[in-house]
Amino acid sequence: MTKEFSIGKAAKTSGVKVTTIRYYESVGLMPEPRRVESGRRVYDQASVDLLGFIRHARDLGFTVEAIRDLIDLQENPGTDCTRADELARHHLVETQKRIEQLRVLEHELKRMIEGCAGGKVGSCEIVTSLFDHSKCLSDHSPARIGKK
Repeated sequence: MTKEFSIGKAAKTSGVKVTTIRYYESVGLMPEPRRVESGRRVYDQASVDLLGFIRHARDLGFTVEAIRDLIDLQENPGTDCTRADELARHHLVETQKRIEQLRVLEHELKRMIEGCAGGKVGSCEIVTSLFDHSKCLSDHSPARIGKK
């Protein structure tokens, strides 16, 4: 007999919130579960394992679209893994861009904080820099960072 899980038990076992499981079903990452006569969702072990796969991929920052592709690949184990490699490499590049952006933001925030000597808001380096972007030492807008 196969083990069956309620949505609450599937959530607890996989570490994915109930609302998130419903979301994954609505966007097609998870198949619609079997329902018992009362309408209650029932999940099998494969579904709980898939939830763990999705959670792990989300923890690593993969997009829903990339996870959908990875699930498709995982369902065809004989397929060449080139696409999985491409997805991971693309995600790495995007992650490196975000890290670069965060470093620029960190530097700018430190500069603003160090420039604030206390006193009155009218002469506060933090507030003045936020009102006048030209006082910033770098263009830290997400659209500019990572483009070379």
